[in-house]
Amino acid sequence: MEQNQSRLLASALPYLQVFSVFVLTPPPQIFERTSHQRLKKYLMSGYVGYAIAILLLVFFESYVNFLSINEEVVEYKLEDFTKVMGNTQKVLPSIIAVCNYLNMLLNYRRLGGIYKEIAFLESEIEDASQCFGGQKRRLSFTVRLIMWIGVGLVVIMIGLPRCTYESMGPFLNFTNKTLTEFVLVMQQLKSLEYCVFVMLVHEMLRLLRHTLQQLQLELVDCQDQDMVQALCVALKRNQRLVGQIWRLVTELGSYFSLPMIMLFVYNCVTILHMINWAYINTFIENDCCTFERFGVCFLLISNLLLACFLSQRCTDTYNSLPRILHQIRCNSVTTNSSTLTMGLQEYLLQMQHLKLFFSCGGFFNINLKYFGGVIVTLLGYIIILLQFKIQSIAQKNNSDGLLQTN
Repeated sequence: MEQNQSRLLASALPYLQVFSVFVLTPPPQIFERTSHQRLKKYLMSGYVGYAIAILLLVFFESYVNFLSINEEVVEYKLEDFTKVMGNTQKVLPSIIAVCNYLNMLLNYRRLGGIYKEIAFLESEIEDASQCFGGQKRRLSFTVRLIMWIGVGLVVIMIGLPRCTYESMGPFLNFTNKTLTEFVLVMQQLKSLEYCVFVMLVHEMLRLLRHTLQQLQLELVDCQDQDMVQALCVALKRNQRLVGQIWRLVTELGSYFSLPMIMLFVYNCVTILHMINWAYINTFIENDCCTFERFGVCFLLISNLLLACFLSQRCTDTYNSLPRILHQIRCNSVTTNSSTLTMGLQEYLLQMQHLKLFFSCGGFFNINLKYFGGVIVTLLGYIIILLQFKIQSIAQKNNSDGLLQTN
């Protein structure tokens, strides 16, 4: 990973360092080319030991929270449904941690290849854009990272503990609550790691789109055949780079498929768990955690929304390229050049067949359409859950009334 040569990777480096502290991704320095191989081995060995310690911490806190939720179920004399849902929600962090670790272990070389491909593509795109006056940047990539990833980090690291600390119940001490907060934050930051790579892809697509727009301007009233031939070569290069970005997105989908699937499952289960306890606590006097539980639900939904929104923006940028190609095709110069016409037809055919999707292993696509489906599904399960709870309470009240009558 050549941070010194790659402007995009250098901008994303601080966030990748934060994610490596939470053992979500290997430290970027491991992928750098360096002559100090012994130092690199020490770094890898130290990080492996740190990762194992964090994994043991996740297992321990999952076990402690598992015992705590069972004590709460007994304390409030709740039904088995609440116990099963609570136990599932408390065990999932350990399962997610194991999945993340296995993903890093099995896809270590793939991640290194992704870093190299991003650095290579950025270099190629910058080189291709120099022939047309360079790239016009209204807002730097670093500022956009701060707007989306930096703000997201602050919201998760401050807002999530604020909403979840009191709702953990009275059976956890201060130390266990604090360590549990670390685990909860760690799970949610996986979405922001995914968003960093989506923004890297989006930035490269924006640069390619700008170059394509510059090509369109150059073709207006262009009568020099040598210039038209040069523009055909530039168009072919642009087409090749777009195809490489499509392959890069496929690699990202393979790398993030398992962690993102587990994150969506965990957030949805946690939301149902929070709604269930918010309903239970309506019958408990002096309960102060109802708003906090709804705050957790809002944060979890917002975290998923951010990933879907940024993926949708990237896909929309990719899908805007054919419109520019059609505008170039309508140019009078294009109709007089068979080479340029054939090049545009080939480019459009490639765009027609290579559809860009941020997919989780083919299970679902991460976009706003899927996010809408998640919301509708969640609302359906919440309605079923509340109906089930109301029915069970009504049956319990009828049974108590019959006992008192007898």
